[in-house]
Amino acid sequence: MSAHGGGGRGPGGGGRQGDGRRGGGRQDTGKQDGGRQSSGRQSSGRQSSGRSGGRRPDAPRSADRRRDGRAPRQSRPDARTVALAVMTAVRERAAYANLLLPSELRKARLDTRDAALATELTYGTLRTQGLLDRIIAEAAGRPVEEIDPPVLDLVRLGAYQLLFTRIGAHAAVDTSVEAARTQGLGRAGAFVNAVLRKVSAQDLDGWVAVLRKDVTDPVARLAVGTAHPEWIARAFAESLGADAAELPELLAADDARPKVHLAALPGAISAEELALVTGGTEGVVSPYAVHLDSGDPGTLEAVRDRLATVQDEGSQVVAIAASRAPLVGEDGGRWLDLCAGPGGKAVMLGALAEIEGATVTGVEVSEHRADLVREATRDLPVTVLTADGRDPGLEPGFDRVLLDAPCSGLGALRRRPEARWRKTAADIPGLVVLQRELLESALRLVRPGGVVLYATCSPHLSETVSMIREANRRDDVELLDVREILEGIDGAATEGLGDGPWVQLWPHRHGTDAMFMAGLRRVTSDPTPPTRED
Repeated sequence: MSAHGGGGRGPGGGGRQGDGRRGGGRQDTGKQDGGRQSSGRQSSGRQSSGRSGGRRPDAPRSADRRRDGRAPRQSRPDARTVALAVMTAVRERAAYANLLLPSELRKARLDTRDAALATELTYGTLRTQGLLDRIIAEAAGRPVEEIDPPVLDLVRLGAYQLLFTRIGAHAAVDTSVEAARTQGLGRAGAFVNAVLRKVSAQDLDGWVAVLRKDVTDPVARLAVGTAHPEWIARAFAESLGADAAELPELLAADDARPKVHLAALPGAISAEELALVTGGTEGVVSPYAVHLDSGDPGTLEAVRDRLATVQDEGSQVVAIAASRAPLVGEDGGRWLDLCAGPGGKAVMLGALAEIEGATVTGVEVSEHRADLVREATRDLPVTVLTADGRDPGLEPGFDRVLLDAPCSGLGALRRRPEARWRKTAADIPGLVVLQRELLESALRLVRPGGVVLYATCSPHLSETVSMIREANRRDDVELLDVREILEGIDGAATEGLGDGPWVQLWPHRHGTDAMFMAGLRRVTSDPTPPTRED
């Protein structure tokens, strides 16, 4: 979601991830962060030269191209060239790998085996980038900032093959050196060869031991071994609280390639029917979810025919909870999706509204994303407005308000392989301000007795529990127990939902993204914002 209202989503592993369009074939996992993005490089632990993006005089340069002025020799795309193309786009254009890779695979026309290899190399290298950079810095004897970026991409790709796959060392090194030649990187081949041979001198456990040598903090040690920035691992541990012993399991699940999650559109097809026609298995948390081990869901007939969409099971549950939360007084059928872009939850909410005879107003600050929502919901009782969710200019009195707030997206890192290295802890405070303003708007727009369902695709306490505790200090709000709402959904498993009243889903417990949700009901006609504690 873009700041103030809507954002993109995206998958990691098996299939494409979604903009939420019915039949769009991409995975809806939660809102993208609304804050700035950093380069995401993890510190190598060495003293930097102080030159951002600089290089030593003897470092290889991408300018060392063919002296006759002709473009580097092009060869038929293979798994490695596809992976490099995506990595380059991620680095140069801040592209999302999960959205770009499917089109690159189609263009390359790889067979099933090579497409699987390209997927593994792309997502794996991007997901472990921070760890690889620290290893490369040790092997190269210099910070990675002093290595020319195209050359660094080649070394990262080779190092990933050496440390994380069963590809032989000879093949991993030689194909990387050859790629330097075909990419026209001049003298870089010798440098790539030298660094990768040093990397190959130890296995992954050996390198992790080197990097952990002087690290005593247990969370920091786990972060190194699981290729997570330390601040993210620590945020996860804090969110787990008394269950912090589950952190290794959580980090491992965060690193695993996720399954493709489909949502059977309520009223169009059942999960049982969808599982039969797709060869998938039914989900456990959402009664509409179907899981596929892998594949491109956009090619499925049920998705093309708009009977199903691609949406993480946790995101499905958020929309379902918003439609089932208990009201005081009759449901007048006036529902609001305050941050609707790019449309995943709006589709599910709209389908549920159609069954109940309700209508949904969707608000999205970005015109482009608003158009995506309109397309995604064009067969449903959903009206989309382009407006800032903090002050959308709507008449108050909504029975139900879904606020799927823009957030850090830390709960969907398994579907966005490069995201963990783009985000920083400095992004959180600005997002919290935006979330607070949107929640205050939601509570102004909901009627007395109506419900706001607040959700984030992040377990960070500042974006979740702290936000809700602050809102609960208002004298016109009461918290609902979301566990009870979910327990009332037929076919939904409710184990491991915590102590309430909010619910935090986890990939290692529930197989979903780490979605947080809380229900707030207005109890008076006068909204009184709380006095915030400094």
